[in-house]
Amino acid sequence: MIWTREIPSIEPVAAAAALLRLPGLAFLDSAMTHDTLGQVSVLAADPFGRFRCRDGRASLDGRALDGAPLVALRACLAPYRIDPVPDLPAFPGGAIGYVAYDFGQALERTAIPPRRAGLCDDIALNLYDTLLAIDHATGSCRLIATGFPETAPAARAARAEARLDAFAALLEAAPRTETPVPPSEPLVWHSNFSRQAYEQAVETVRDYIRAGDIYQANIAQRFRAALPPGFDAFACYQRLRAANPATFGAYLVFEGLTVASSSPERFLKLAGRAVETRPIKGTVRRVTDLAEDRRLAEALQADPKERAENIMIVDLLRNDLSRICEPHSVKVPVLCGLESYASVHHLVSVVTGTLRAGLDALDLLGATFPGGSITGAPKLRAMDIITEIEGVARELYCGAIGAIGFDGSLDTSIAIRTVFMNEKTAVLQAGGGVTLLSEPGREYDETLTKAARVFQAFGG
Repeated sequence: MIWTREIPSIEPVAAAAALLRLPGLAFLDSAMTHDTLGQVSVLAADPFGRFRCRDGRASLDGRALDGAPLVALRACLAPYRIDPVPDLPAFPGGAIGYVAYDFGQALERTAIPPRRAGLCDDIALNLYDTLLAIDHATGSCRLIATGFPETAPAARAARAEARLDAFAALLEAAPRTETPVPPSEPLVWHSNFSRQAYEQAVETVRDYIRAGDIYQANIAQRFRAALPPGFDAFACYQRLRAANPATFGAYLVFEGLTVASSSPERFLKLAGRAVETRPIKGTVRRVTDLAEDRRLAEALQADPKERAENIMIVDLLRNDLSRICEPHSVKVPVLCGLESYASVHHLVSVVTGTLRAGLDALDLLGATFPGGSITGAPKLRAMDIITEIEGVARELYCGAIGAIGFDGSLDTSIAIRTVFMNEKTAVLQAGGGVTLLSEPGREYDETLTKAARVFQAFGG
């Protein structure tokens, strides 16, 4: 059973600003609407549990847990399982947060990076019993409460009603949001690659392809910036969502870490037993001249290198899903479709399947993580080459951000166009898929195109 309450319409940013007064804000932000995506934004705060994993060891509220990380997470979620609720605009509470790219090393035997900054856990998920769902199509705003972690019926009901009252009052008093001004001192970003070094990295990947090791690998630059005292991360996220609205935006607050993301790419969605992934491969910048912008988009769709890159990853994801889905259920309803965002056009494919009976969202995650669109093909060898060339742990970049619902649902994005930061340092990465047809200079420029709007929002 769940409890819901309609409240007066409120803008997502205003709701987030109000809930920032509570610990652990989670804002899954559909800043850009889409025919089938970006329909609902979800906000939650004040979690009742904190699941963490680092170096293969899981904990709940600081207490060590037995078993492998996903086994331990399943045990943490089990007491709060709810049957799916028809016509609910969002999942009925659940775990919201991230799974870092480096968690993939706990799932498969891959090379371990020699250096790790240590800003991120391998998994950081907060358990939320109360959330706000904002439906962008209708403008309706609905509070949803489960009453967890109470499990006795009367105690659950009492907690749920009290939480609905408290959240409604907090949102009713939401401050009026204003357009944030640019930072007085723009950030200075430093990359771990020069142009020459990145172009050489592309050539190294092409050598591996010629040798028959791989077909494709994703190589990224890592940008770091020192943050001034009192840096306003939420104001930067507001600028980011305005400059680069995305279907899978996110702003997450943890102890000692804040995440701001404007990802356009879905990693995994599970609803019932229906699975969907939407890999992006193929990017070109947008321009203000409409005719030239249309020409660039059409050229992207016809580009043999970009299409080959996308199709390789579709094949990889078909293979990943076939490991966990019903036989013959994996389909590709969209291959190399065009999607347009504020600063770039992308080629996006859609791969679907039916999860095998008896398996759940964590089985799906464990069988497919990290996403093939940001590793390469074959996946494991590409991951080893990424580690060799990049030389430092990716941490959150190219991991997954999203939610695991108490109803068994899952919806996650690929953590690209994403900044993670503590009080002193911000990190942003940007990369691209390298194939035999890649031109090193063009690949380097593509990473800067992807990062440009994030730099703009954060100053620099």
